[in-house]
Amino acid sequence: MKLIVGLGNPGDKYENTRHNMGFIAIDFLLTKHKLKTTVEQKFNAEITTLNLGNEKAIIAKPLTYMNLSGEAVRKIMDYYKIEPDDLIVIVDDINLPTGKLRLREMGSHGGQNGLKNIILNLKTEKFKRIRIGIDQDTRMPLDKYVLGKLTKDEENLIYNKLPNVIDAIEAFIKEEPYKDIMTKYNTQA
Repeated sequence: MKLIVGLGNPGDKYENTRHNMGFIAIDFLLTKHKLKTTVEQKFNAEITTLNLGNEKAIIAKPLTYMNLSGEAVRKIMDYYKIEPDDLIVIVDDINLPTGKLRLREMGSHGGQNGLKNIILNLKTEKFKRIRIGIDQDTRMPLDKYVLGKLTKDEENLIYNKLPNVIDAIEAFIKEEPYKDIMTKYNTQA
């Protein structure tokens, strides 16, 4: 069983903001497969199950707010006995141009507080991630920028890449080698 986690902040106030790339990607996946999440209080997350052929995945959106995402992720992993190698996290990245994807098998948090908290709670950096570029605007404070709404141009760049994000997630669920998935999607412009 796999665990697919999209990071973001809950509530209408944060809908369609740069920091909610993980939630946006998960919503796109849910729409494609005609799935709905339910709030599970024991995890403090919205979750559902996706079956692809013989493979099963838990899809989750932590409701802990970005900086405490690891608490929900840890609870879900413990409950379903999921290993870090079977976890993939979708997250925003200010160090990538808007819409650029970067898939990794492991690594540091790179300043992303949601990833930082997951690493802290799991006590490992050895889990997969899909980073979606949101760029940065050095003319405004970082928190104001990442919590700002996407512009139409940003939406176009990002929403055009979401099918690739979903394809990568589905390939991961189907047990395709992650190195092959990374090669395919990291090399696309």
